[in-house]
Amino acid sequence: MERLSMRKIREVLRLKHAGRSQREIASSVSVAIGTVCGHLKRAKEADLTWDRAQTMSDEELEALLYAHPGRNVATARAPINYSHVHSELSRDGVTLQLLWAE
Repeated sequence: MERLSMRKIREVLRLKHAGRSQREIASSVSVAIGTVCGHLKRAKEADLTWDRAQTMSDEELEALLYAHPGRNVATARAPINYSHVHSELSRDGVTLQLLWAE
């Protein structure tokens, strides 16, 4: 799902509040219908209505829609140690595919 500008997200919410279909919203905002569906789903999960979105700043709206509550720092990927990868690749029988699998 492409990430829309806050102006377009507000327009999606406004048009949905006005009773427009997702297909009409997608056509009006010039994005794919899947993008509209995804953003409306995010808004529903965040319990976000058009009335509430009108009073929020762009930063607050973005934080609400794109927050990752289940993600924490411990589950983030460790940075790649390229010197270790290079030394492992110099060994016989070791391929990049094998290293990625490990």
